[in-house]
Amino acid sequence: MSGDAWKEGGIDATGALMVLTLKVISCAVNYNDGLLKEEGLREAQKKFRLVKLPSLLEYIGYCLCCGSHFAGPVYEMKDYLDWAEEKGIWSPEAKGPSPSPYGATIRALLQAGFCMAMYLNLVPHFPLSKFTDPTYHEWCFWKKLSYQYMSGFTARWKYYFIWSISEASIIISGLGFSGWTDSSPPKPRWDRAKNVDIIGVEFAKSAVTIPAVWNIQVSTWLRHYVYERLIQHGKKPGFFQLLATQTVSAVWHGLYPGYIIFFVQSALMIAGSRVIYRWQQAVPPTMALAKNVLVIMNFAYTLLVLNYSCVGFMVLSLNETLASYGSVYYVGTIIPVVTILLGKVIKPARPARSKAQKEQ
Repeated sequence: MSGDAWKEGGIDATGALMVLTLKVISCAVNYNDGLLKEEGLREAQKKFRLVKLPSLLEYIGYCLCCGSHFAGPVYEMKDYLDWAEEKGIWSPEAKGPSPSPYGATIRALLQAGFCMAMYLNLVPHFPLSKFTDPTYHEWCFWKKLSYQYMSGFTARWKYYFIWSISEASIIISGLGFSGWTDSSPPKPRWDRAKNVDIIGVEFAKSAVTIPAVWNIQVSTWLRHYVYERLIQHGKKPGFFQLLATQTVSAVWHGLYPGYIIFFVQSALMIAGSRVIYRWQQAVPPTMALAKNVLVIMNFAYTLLVLNYSCVGFMVLSLNETLASYGSVYYVGTIIPVVTILLGKVIKPARPARSKAQKEQ
């Protein structure tokens, strides 16, 4: 029932069980990969495979590490073991001395304080109860759409806060260290525990980039353990892999209609944004105005559909979700569907890409 607790502004034990579920699955799958031959495995499988069964103490330590137990972030068993045993980038022989985590920890704590202040100041003005208030349905279309945006904007600061606190705890332990930059002199990177890019979310130019900036470690987990493993060798991924991945994410969050609808919506949102991006890439450099119009269109599309869709994630119940969507004439569902259908009709030629771009 974690959805009810979060809806009321609290947190319960099921939040920790959500994180634990991902850790148990990834540990088991990585051990299974360790029993297979490396040939035919994807790069992520080769990198995180476990060639021997972890001890009971190692396993419990990984599952219940206090810094990430309640809200994440999720990380790999192999990275946890390397950190605990001072191997890899944590070894004394690694590049440079052990970096100090205090500066990055203070930054994360300041970010957490700012996010909590934003949430506490905004939430009294944009409560979720307004969606069931009769006065809400008397508003004009644009006012209701604006309220949906502000409700989503307000709710996100709660998640920004809890992820920033978790990030600080993992950084100060040293596990958050992820290597050195290539700059001169090299600087330490602390993004292993990074779970959100606030600017990246609020000013996303494309819905495709959302998984890379929101709940980053869970998005990475879904890509490695669901999305990539549904792609058959020699074939390209399609809408099925995207929808299946989002459905797994919905079930993992909880069996609420609002979660299911939100993640189906997000699959449509990403697919529609890809269509606009393909049109954008097909425009020649000489037509800068047309390209800029499509960039603005993708930004506006993402802003509208994301904040429309996330209402379901917040209110959870089927009646409230459909009522809020219907109050704005299902605009955030119709636009992605129409865009996807247009993409089937208007098929721009694919621009030539360099080998480096293809690999990326």
